[in-house]
Amino acid sequence: MLLLLYVLIFILTILNVLQYRSRKKIKQTLHEMSEKLADIMKNETSEKVLIQTNQHAIQLLLIQINRLLDYNQKVIADYARTKDSLRKMISNMSHDLKTPLTVILGYVEKLKMDEQITEEEKGIVRLRLHEKVLNLITLLNQFFDLVKIESEDYLIPLSKICLNEICRKNVLEFYDLLHAKGLQVEINIPDQHLYILGNEDALNRIFDNLISNSIRYGSDGGVFGLTLREGEGTITVEIWDKGKGIAEIHQDRVFERLYTLDDARNPQFQGSGLGLSISKRLIESMKGSIHLNSKPFEKTSFTCIFKQITY
Repeated sequence: MLLLLYVLIFILTILNVLQYRSRKKIKQTLHEMSEKLADIMKNETSEKVLIQTNQHAIQLLLIQINRLLDYNQKVIADYARTKDSLRKMISNMSHDLKTPLTVILGYVEKLKMDEQITEEEKGIVRLRLHEKVLNLITLLNQFFDLVKIESEDYLIPLSKICLNEICRKNVLEFYDLLHAKGLQVEINIPDQHLYILGNEDALNRIFDNLISNSIRYGSDGGVFGLTLREGEGTITVEIWDKGKGIAEIHQDRVFERLYTLDDARNPQFQGSGLGLSISKRLIESMKGSIHLNSKPFEKTSFTCIFKQITY
């Protein structure tokens, strides 16, 4: 009986020693984790907490901590991109407002100060002044439209839309301009009606912007094309040309607010940098997507993909 008691005491002692060592090990591991986290936060690094342990609970905790660190890095990156985008947007917006306002001021001063100006010259100046004011109003309206579209409570009514007719209508509206530019027009629209859940006004605005951009920037290729095709549960509208295209370094950014290529600020190529942003948001509001693929003087295409409906 006494021997059994000694054995039990020995076993309990061993268990206490093991528990003490285990608690000490856990405490040491938690201390290492705390120091590592503090170091990551202090130095703002993208490191992970990597500590070897056979404690299952601590392993699970490490997994969740590293997931949280990944999320934190994503938030920081998104914030940095948003901050940079906002800075560039303000810079571009100030440029796009300052230039026409300076021109408008010049015209006003000419009308006010130039006493030798003839009535005919005054008429020309008034006409140009009127055009510049309209351009400025258009720019401001586009900016406010984009702000409205990007708001969380913005919803557009959707209904069953036949894309065949929308595409034909928009190409026809540019027929005179295409003819005046001497462009070869390649239109591929199937006879079979293809339907999506969309908004006619939004689609007209999207295609108007894409077609006008293609003519403005791609007419040096001599060809304009529009292709409507059916995929597996999708309908694709591709608007393309064979012009100088868009350099690869710009392709990921053309949909950003107020982002314009250098030549878009040339008087020959007046662009606000808002059209593609608005088009992208409108397409996304119809559960679609838009993609750019460009090879200079070979093919530059904007591809809009929508979900097909068959009912």
